[in-house]
Amino acid sequence: MSNNELISKTAIEQSKLLKNREVSSVELVEAHFERIEEVDEKLGTFNSLTKEEAIKTAKEVDEKLKNKESLPVLAGVPLALKDNMNMVGSYTTASSKILANFVSPYDATVTKKLKENMIPIVGKANMDEFAMGSSNENSATKLVHNPWNLNKVPGGSSGGSAAAVAACEVPLSLGSDTGGSIRLPASFCGIVGVKPTYGRVSRYGLIAFASSLDQIGPFSRCVEDSALLLEAISGHDEKDSTSLKLEVPKYSELIKHDINGLKVGVITELLSDGVSPCVKSAIEAAIQKYKDLGAQIVEVSLPLLKYSIGVYYIIATAEASSNLARFDGVKYGHRTKEAKSLIEMYCKTRAEGFGDEVKRRIMLGTYALSSGYYDAYYKKAQQVRRLIKNDFDKVFTQADVIICPTCPYTAFEIGSKVSDPLSMYLTDIGTITANLGGIPGMSVPCGFDKDGMPIGLEILAPALKEDVMMCAAYNFEQATDFHKKIANI
Repeated sequence: MSNNELISKTAIEQSKLLKNREVSSVELVEAHFERIEEVDEKLGTFNSLTKEEAIKTAKEVDEKLKNKESLPVLAGVPLALKDNMNMVGSYTTASSKILANFVSPYDATVTKKLKENMIPIVGKANMDEFAMGSSNENSATKLVHNPWNLNKVPGGSSGGSAAAVAACEVPLSLGSDTGGSIRLPASFCGIVGVKPTYGRVSRYGLIAFASSLDQIGPFSRCVEDSALLLEAISGHDEKDSTSLKLEVPKYSELIKHDINGLKVGVITELLSDGVSPCVKSAIEAAIQKYKDLGAQIVEVSLPLLKYSIGVYYIIATAEASSNLARFDGVKYGHRTKEAKSLIEMYCKTRAEGFGDEVKRRIMLGTYALSSGYYDAYYKKAQQVRRLIKNDFDKVFTQADVIICPTCPYTAFEIGSKVSDPLSMYLTDIGTITANLGGIPGMSVPCGFDKDGMPIGLEILAPALKEDVMMCAAYNFEQATDFHKKIANI
């Protein structure tokens, strides 16, 4: 089997090859490193590689396979980690100058779980700085390019993680989602991306952007792979006070139930005039496919959706302002060499270390939290957030899952929205409500536009109903072939 054939297989397919001893884990990992070397200069997906650590894990897997020991399903299958998740001994930069040379002194809980499952981690994926962005143009290291068209963005902030999977540099990766940062790049790159229920996956060791919104989740090229990876990283963690004390379901088995009679809600507000014709057409075709599969289609409404962008950017920037206060040049990270006093050191360190978008969000958040404005902005945003959650509760009495476009349009040209932050923020209109409501959401491929760029179908479900959500996605995936198409770089 050629390397190109090997790397184009899904994680579950690669796992079967390993179990049948048709390939070794070392061969598998090295094949993916060859792919990274071949295409990463064009894509900019990785900030750093951890080849020695990955090969070491692969050798351990091969030894256990040789001795016919039982192994976790994804053991030996390579994965990329978004560069805001700590891994001991590796660079963790959040794609920011302020953390350019920071080496992790400990493992994030998800990293620890990956190691327990003997999944080789090949490196740290590029991202928008501190996960702030919708296009992955805010990285302080380099641009990430979309594998389907190198002149277009991959979506953000987890663009490196998504592009790496779409380009077959790895079959699996992890991203973080604060307002759509897994689902949007999954849509733009034509792959599967899952944001779990808030608290389902530990955030310990994730560099925080907005703590009440952030959640870690998987990328893959098929739903079953994401289900398996979500099983591996989920579970209670005493180190994270928001982590849920609940048993982790066997998602990979539950997704294979049929969906005859499933009530699928369609959000009317997200199929309005603002959606591009090709996206609208793809979603309408997906609705018909669900009808063919025996699902019951129900029109639903989220009346407060129009306030979600404003609510999100007040809460997210306020929490970012608080979380990023720790980056001051004192304990770790970049420190200016120009300062003559403590205050000057703080100011110059942050001025030099943070990019424009991070500075913009810190200032917006600080303003929203300032005396005289807290009640008018932050408190009011939290109150409307509660009302948005109530809207979801009502909708889920009518439908088991909700579907809508992941984004109103497909991937746009690099540089086309950089000078218009408001237009960029509106990219997240279909995704941010899931974070505000704490519910799970995912994106699956559902078509292509006239230029061959992928279109994503977003599926939302009630809190802790990832199994129902992924079952709806799996059945749609099995009835279509969009996920089988791979970008030609």
